Amino acid sequence: MTRRRRIVTPEERALWATVMRDATPLPGRSLAEAMTSAPPEPTTPPADLSETPLPSRSTPSSRRTYVHVSQPPLELGQHPNVDGRTADRLRRGKLEIDGRIDLHGMTQARAHTALVSYVHRAWNEGRRCILVITGKGSFSAEGGVLKRAVPRWLADTPLRPMVLAVQPAQPRDGGEGALYVLIKRRRDRKDPAR
Repeated sequence: MTRRRRIVTPEERALWATVMRDATPLPGRSLAEAMTSAPPEPTTPPADLSETPLPSRSTPSSRRTYVHVSQPPLELGQHPNVDGRTADRLRRGKLEIDGRIDLHGMTQARAHTALVSYVHRAWNEGRRCILVITGKGSFSAEGGVLKRAVPRWLADTPLRPMVLAVQPAQPRDGGEGALYVLIKRRRDRKDPAR
């Protein structure tokens, strides 16, 4: 399986060069050649953020609030927004697995961070079906901590907009210790191969 690399835009290169212009390299290291040259002129002037007040963290009213888009709850094995053929292929493990992440043996904090990062990357790269390995867990009758937590994490705000469905994996792909995760397609992406 080959990974598609996202192409960095000239605006992103200009922004990176601007950010790195005052950076001092660590002893024994040098900045990349691309960063030593003068950055190209940005197409739009950067916004002046020096006068923007920072929010106070002491008051509850300044906390971030998230707007929840109306989406059906994400439940293990349920496929409300997936066509019948795709749902059946997901259930039977017949969809091509575009990537896999093994969380087995990680702490909850590390596993959560790794899962969020991996799902975001998979969505950005246009992957469709990924395999998340949680492990079965052997300390309780309900299964391991990650086995119970991962479906909850996939249904939470940071990941829910990118996830269409979650299905327990077939035995050949990990069975009870793994999940198929169907990722939504990016609508802003123009990719004729998909």
